[in-house]
Amino acid sequence: MEALLISTGVVALAEIGDKTQLLAFILAARFKKPIPIIAGILCATILNHGMAGALGAWITTTVSPDILRWVLGASFIGMAVWTLIPDKIEDEETHAAQKLGVFGATFITFFLAEMGDKTQIATIALAAHYASPLMVVAGTTIGMLLADVPAVFAGDKLATKIPMKLVHSIAAAIFAILGIATLLGAGAKLGL
Repeated sequence: MEALLISTGVVALAEIGDKTQLLAFILAARFKKPIPIIAGILCATILNHGMAGALGAWITTTVSPDILRWVLGASFIGMAVWTLIPDKIEDEETHAAQKLGVFGATFITFFLAEMGDKTQIATIALAAHYASPLMVVAGTTIGMLLADVPAVFAGDKLATKIPMKLVHSIAAAIFAILGIATLLGAGAKLGL
């Protein structure tokens, strides 16, 4: 249950102001059809984070626990720093072929925008740390939806009311705590 709750909270906070949240704003403004946009976000996230969770689980079987502890600790600390850097959305991520429809355009653009994004990297690290990839993927998917669904419905009005710097600082602090705890041996009972 800890893996689910931590994954949900960290990703929900990290996603606020992230390029995929900005993409949700743009798609909502462009298409004005929230249900297919949310369905596209959900499906893209499950696929993307599912692959990331599988990679995290695989890493735990191939990397020695000592090395894994240092890599994960450093990864979480790196995520803390990365979270403090604001994202900007790239124009090509907002241009989807008109033939794909709202769901297809959302699915493709979200899936591609998440490739190598901080939440995908966090999913890999969290899955490796908790050795519970299904709970981590469920948590990161819920976290993504907690941040992006309001963006679909509220658009720019919501973005101006959220203290982005504070939210990013909280997310960064959580990643830093996870990193330091991992480096100090937290998770040793899991074989990390």
